[in-house]
Amino acid sequence: MTAQTRIIADQARGKFLVPRKAFTDQRVFEQEYDAIFNRCWLYLGHASELPEPGSFLTRNVARRPVLFTRDREGTFHALLNACPHRGALVCRERHGKSPAFMCMYHGWVFGADGHLMSLPGAGGYPKGFKTDPQKQMVPVPRLERFGDFFFINFAKDGEDLATYLADAGDYLKLVSEHSASGMQVVGGTQEYAIRGNWKLLAENSFDGYHAACNHSTYLEYLQNANGALGSTPLAGVARDLKNGHALVEYSAPWGRPVANWVPLWGEEGKREIAAIYAALVQRLGDERADRIAHKNRNMVIFPNLVINDIMAITIRTFFPTAPNYMEINAWALAPREESEWLRKYRLYNFTEFLGPGGFATPDDVEAIEKCQQGYAAGGEAQYNDISKGMLREGGASFDDEEQMRAFWVEWDRRLAAVEA
Repeated sequence: MTAQTRIIADQARGKFLVPRKAFTDQRVFEQEYDAIFNRCWLYLGHASELPEPGSFLTRNVARRPVLFTRDREGTFHALLNACPHRGALVCRERHGKSPAFMCMYHGWVFGADGHLMSLPGAGGYPKGFKTDPQKQMVPVPRLERFGDFFFINFAKDGEDLATYLADAGDYLKLVSEHSASGMQVVGGTQEYAIRGNWKLLAENSFDGYHAACNHSTYLEYLQNANGALGSTPLAGVARDLKNGHALVEYSAPWGRPVANWVPLWGEEGKREIAAIYAALVQRLGDERADRIAHKNRNMVIFPNLVINDIMAITIRTFFPTAPNYMEINAWALAPREESEWLRKYRLYNFTEFLGPGGFATPDDVEAIEKCQQGYAAGGEAQYNDISKGMLREGGASFDDEEQMRAFWVEWDRRLAAVEA
């Protein structure tokens, strides 16, 4: 890394600057894959997406095709989705159920754990060919789970997942505790792309400062929708969760299907919400129940996993394919036992605000792409300022930038370590 691609941090002066070359430079982009995406724990999927033995799904993770399976014993596997024979994709379907996978090119058949089961013309190969380790599908070096969240790591060594998650682990657990019977991904996958650098979406995902300006239309809409807003003001804190993970946690006036009622949901809804909250208190205690029901959280788990636990729960990942382009996937998460009417409001909230055609996401996409376009100005405009709240007494507010600084410090550390 050069002086032009390092952050400038001066706590005493309240100064934190991020170089704009970090968003545009091809060399930095390749360094990021080496230092971050090839070495960090990356989100793969949720257990509910493979609900029974034989279930599978395919995803692209950090420029690699991955086959995520559950074998007949119920064990989960993450395999590189490439045939060891000639390299064709073994599984071409997005998801489904199958005990085995046949490569369409030459008919080699593999089990859910990646072992070679059969192949046409076996007599043309030497004895023991089918059991040769090189003829099996290659597993991703490391697969671990935290609750029902599965992560993979393409590095063979390094810290375990729980250590890597640090304080973010408790917030993942908090999401899981919304339900006594377990959480599930509902609906399909939202897929879209942004012509901007991936780190801009990381920043945007827990940036409380832009909401009042960039999402003013949504706030006006809620104010004009009869009963859609309660009386709780927007207020909260930013927290560094270590290892580059961070979040903002805050109260807000909108309804949350887990247990935060608004007048729009009527008296019957009020009774159901009260029952859900009472069950949370009985199961988890007053403090944790209050956080689940009445607090919102926008969390980024470094480098590219977003958990938006707000008016709905969103899981979002994003992977860059170039310094100025990224591909995004998002899923809705909900309690298994949720009633039909609450599920309706949850998914409405999910698509209304967080969907690609909702109130928030198009605004955010536009802002990110305009930032990327602005970086072409060059000249003296070399740095972004991320210093808001740096000298604030009593801790950072949810609309400060402490959470972004935590992300950037880890980004800088990892790139510098690989460079060294």
